[in-house]
Amino acid sequence: MSTQTASHAPSAPTTAPTEEYSLVRAATEALCQPLAIEDYVVQSMADVSPIKWHLAHTSWFFETFVLDPHMPGYRAYRGDFAQLFNSYYQGAGPAQRRVDRGLRSRPTVKEIYLYRRAVDDRMREFMEQPLSAHIAGLIRLGVEHEQQHQELILTDIKHVLSCNPELPVYKPGVDVERSGAALQSRRYPGGVLEIGSSGESFCFDNETARHRVFIAPYRLGSRAVSNQEFGEFIRDGGYQRPTLWLSDGWTAVLSLGWSRPLYWQEDLQSEFTLRGLRPLQAHAPVVHISYYEAEAYARWAGARLPTEAEWETAAATLPVAGNFLEGQQFQPLPAAVNAGSQPQQIFGDVWEWTQSAYAPYPGFRPFAGMVGEYNGKFMANQFVLRGGSCASPAKHLRAAYRNFFYPSARWQFSGLRIAWDD
Repeated sequence: MSTQTASHAPSAPTTAPTEEYSLVRAATEALCQPLAIEDYVVQSMADVSPIKWHLAHTSWFFETFVLDPHMPGYRAYRGDFAQLFNSYYQGAGPAQRRVDRGLRSRPTVKEIYLYRRAVDDRMREFMEQPLSAHIAGLIRLGVEHEQQHQELILTDIKHVLSCNPELPVYKPGVDVERSGAALQSRRYPGGVLEIGSSGESFCFDNETARHRVFIAPYRLGSRAVSNQEFGEFIRDGGYQRPTLWLSDGWTAVLSLGWSRPLYWQEDLQSEFTLRGLRPLQAHAPVVHISYYEAEAYARWAGARLPTEAEWETAAATLPVAGNFLEGQQFQPLPAAVNAGSQPQQIFGDVWEWTQSAYAPYPGFRPFAGMVGEYNGKFMANQFVLRGGSCASPAKHLRAAYRNFFYPSARWQFSGLRIAWDD
């Protein structure tokens, strides 16, 4: 039984996040500065969107949900943008198929930036007036939505560049060398505990309602699983042993030819990163693995994946600190040695797969209106990930945040932390 009813609209103060709006919009464009103009238009697979589409879609979001319905006299920037840059909001009208986003050379990148300028100008004008809590909440939702697309810009351009045999560099950087912390287990007593957001500050609707859950005593890994540890799984025949895999996972191994994480090279000594081809850092978290690979590794290690309730209760009192987008590493870092008794890498570095199916919490209600399509419609056949990654904006994260992807997805910065029954 839920202890609080979910908010029926995005939660926000009565004033618009004007400064944050400007900072986030500028941060998105800063991520695109290292790109060549040709990089903006490539769609390397169905899950990847062209970078220019991300730039336009995040502007379309503000135009469609804030300006058009709430700013008197507003006229759409261009009529055909409504379909070109809609993602999946059926209430907003037809959308171009996701797999076809890379088929259009027009509108040009230059036109997309002009579109962003026009939307920004009208948004700043609109935010100068007093706003209702509902409208301010929609603006906050748009800001948080754009931060999600900042991470997608990095994951998508990484896949695009990886398909080039030259393995080009997105942005140069220096590897952070650490010896790495030994993997230990942290015990948690469990009990009847609360998870989810109270809705008192901004959250997505899928984080509500806050509710009670029973958790048996468990142990959680003190850090994320490392490249070295995952390499041991590979060398022990992990990708050749069907008994380690879920049936659908084994089918993926056979049909897709998986033999190592995405971006690892055949020698198992190097990997493609946003800084180009780099030596594999033994003690850094393994990244770009599917739920199937995470689950198979946990089984091989005599462990399991944590539930999202276990993960959240372990993270609830910890600060949101770690390796995020702002650090400009764009790659997971090894855990620090002698960092104390608290688990490391809970936030940042890699999204951590949980064993929990993405489903509604008791008392869940989607946001009102068209933005109600934001999360709830995807609550089937996906799994929850927690904690954020090296490509996530730090201010975007919290212990209750629920990310979700299909179990075969590998192009996100996804890794794992193992757990045990106590």
